[in-house]
Amino acid sequence: MTHTHVTPAVTRLYARLVVSDGPRAIDFYRTALGAEEVERYTGPEGRIVHALLRLGGTVLAVKDADEGDPAPPALGGSPVVMALDVEDADAVAEAMLRGGAKIVYPVSDQPYGQRAGRLADPFGHLWMISQTIEDLTPEDIQRRTDEMFTS
Repeated sequence: MTHTHVTPAVTRLYARLVVSDGPRAIDFYRTALGAEEVERYTGPEGRIVHALLRLGGTVLAVKDADEGDPAPPALGGSPVVMALDVEDADAVAEAMLRGGAKIVYPVSDQPYGQRAGRLADPFGHLWMISQTIEDLTPEDIQRRTDEMFTS
């Protein structure tokens, strides 16, 4: 008799951002990125144990740092980059900067058909903000990527 292993279906995947000041982070994501707060649960002294935010067609969660979940600054930064596709990368970057974000790479036209840049939000999370400026095939993108690394 053969046994087949069936992987359970994934029903949802979302990022959970650990921050040093949950309420301030939610305000930042609301103001800079247009996030809508869906739910918020708090523990002692109002610390956020889970808040769910909607950004466009997706969600992300925010929670206050604690002993088990350190925020990026306690770890020397974050190795994860949140990729956010938007209609106007310059406008979103400006809104993030007004809210205290810092530029890692300025928004500029990229050879892979995007206008994109990277910012670090005030809580240490990295965001790649991009908008499509050119319709390219996967072959076009690979060719331009190859050219980037050979020039």
